[in-house]
Amino acid sequence: MDDTNGQVVAGGNGKGNRLDQLDRPTDVLIDKETDSLIICDKGNRRVVRWSRRSGTTQGEILIENIACARLAMDDQRYLYISDTGKHEVKRYQIGDKNGTIVAGGNGQGARLNQLNYPTYIFVDQQQTVYVSDRNNHRVMKWNKGAKEGIVVAGGQGEGNAHSTDKNSEVFS
Repeated sequence: MDDTNGQVVAGGNGKGNRLDQLDRPTDVLIDKETDSLIICDKGNRRVVRWSRRSGTTQGEILIENIACARLAMDDQRYLYISDTGKHEVKRYQIGDKNGTIVAGGNGQGARLNQLNYPTYIFVDQQQTVYVSDRNNHRVMKWNKGAKEGIVVAGGQGEGNAHSTDKNSEVFS
């Protein structure tokens, strides 16, 4: 294909909450089994699925009332969603509306069983969940079934990248 222009594949009808609209989408992944896009539609507090087949004019709601930030899917097609409002990550079977908490879920905080504005997530083949815990300035690892996570990076408070700016030898 020799296209030089992008193509709208979801939304494109202005900001809004109709099924043919999106509002501040923050993440997208491809579900190969259904040949569809799964979209984190944060402004509408929902996760939607849009078929990639031509002629698709609207999405379908998979999950509602969620402050979704990011999405991931494991090898068994479980969908993982970071929720910045509830400070947790949940795992869903496609079609399931409730999900299971796999990280956080104990309110906003800095303890090992809490998250504070979880954003990016990665899930490995053992269903271990890695979470970018934004406001705690750390990356957490949650083993499958764990009640608390392990800090794998950061966690010592906010960094200070500018402290080396005063050291002229660093930049010489």
